[in-house]
Amino acid sequence: MSTPAASPPPPTPSRSRRPEWAGRNYLLLTAAAIITNLGTHGALIAAAFAVLQSGGDGGDVGLVAAARTLPLVLFLLIGGAVADRIPRHRVMVAANALNCVSQAVFAFLVLTGDPELWQMMLLTALCGTGQAFFSPAAEGMLMSSVSGEQVSRAFALFRMAMHGAGIGGAALGGAMIAAIGPGWVLAIDAAAFAVAGALRAFLDVGHIAERKPGGGLLSDLREGWQEFVGRPWLWSIVAQFSIVVALIGAAESVYGPLVARDHLGGARPWGLALAAFGVGTLVGALLMMRWKPRRMLLVGTLGVFPIALPSAALAVPLDVVGLSAAMFVSGVAIEVFGVAWMTTLHQEIPEDKLSRVSAYDWFGSTAMLPLSTALAGPAESLFGRSEALLGSATLIVVVTGLVLLVPDVRNLTRRTKQVTAPGHGLDGAVAPVPVAAHAPQPAHAPQPAPSPAPAPETAPASEPRA
Repeated sequence: MSTPAASPPPPTPSRSRRPEWAGRNYLLLTAAAIITNLGTHGALIAAAFAVLQSGGDGGDVGLVAAARTLPLVLFLLIGGAVADRIPRHRVMVAANALNCVSQAVFAFLVLTGDPELWQMMLLTALCGTGQAFFSPAAEGMLMSSVSGEQVSRAFALFRMAMHGAGIGGAALGGAMIAAIGPGWVLAIDAAAFAVAGALRAFLDVGHIAERKPGGGLLSDLREGWQEFVGRPWLWSIVAQFSIVVALIGAAESVYGPLVARDHLGGARPWGLALAAFGVGTLVGALLMMRWKPRRMLLVGTLGVFPIALPSAALAVPLDVVGLSAAMFVSGVAIEVFGVAWMTTLHQEIPEDKLSRVSAYDWFGSTAMLPLSTALAGPAESLFGRSEALLGSATLIVVVTGLVLLVPDVRNLTRRTKQVTAPGHGLDGAVAPVPVAAHAPQPAHAPQPAPSPAPAPETAPASEPRA
């Protein structure tokens, strides 16, 4: 009599090689950010050289840059409130579609003839409008895609991937502008937005608790404002970056291309310098994947001082090697700040207010950017290019030193298990609330924050928020 064959043991579930915090949403967001950064870092250079190619001067470059940032400032708060009301991935996809169309039309005009200044300003304004709605939604979506004690590592890896793409995008963009002109680089950016938008359409928001109907848009904005002003460390650093970002924007959007044209040999060396900044951010992200400073904001704020180096290098001006070295150090330093900032916001801000707080963060940080880029040309005429750049570097150092006077900036510490109840400071007077109370239960749950960190695809190359 035959003996039945022994049944095979149940199959052992295959174990994923990826970390448990790297879920589907996190991977989709990372892939989309890589694609858009490959296109956008080249497109930022291409837009400036498209203006110069059409016969514009430094003032015209500043006007086009200001046209991008003005609607960003005007619509950011509305974008944040909208992103906390409807599924964030829908806002992101719609914004990507607008960016795709505006960049495609810009590319068409550049490739088929000399675009008018007003046309370039209008199209970049549409791109800025898309970013105004995209950025708060993206911040909140990224925060909700990870959870647990390794969130800073997740943010660092995301930023590393994003900036790694920026390295290739800036270097390739500069080379392509020199070889085939800025129009094709703008066309590639439009295609990148289309692909990234398609990926973001597959994001899953089922793990995010449905928001209860509020009292309307103004009520939502008031709630976000109360959350913002109730935290001295938050509003003081945003005030600092309103100046820092404005100065960086003028240096990189206006003065950098002009210095490259007059002293470095054109778009290619400027692209290499921006790529060096990208390499620096990559190194900084690798550092922050392993380093978890206890006083996050103190360490991060100290990392803002070297951001003054590129402006000083452009003022001399240094050759491409010296400028690239300054950009590299600046990249490392800003990444230290960026990861520290994202981790702090993730720790301190409740999930349901993420996009609104992010909007106030972005609004404050970019509020002066349109003015600074528009005035960059007149400032050059009035004071001289080198003097304007040296003044920018000095002011960055001064405002960073001032923000260190805020006690919360120096004393806020990392907590992996608990956060203070919303609306309270760091005095510990309120019973702590578990992090889980502010986040969905699945492994890739929501979190709070804005950032220097995700990187909105249309921000200046050194813009820490993104």
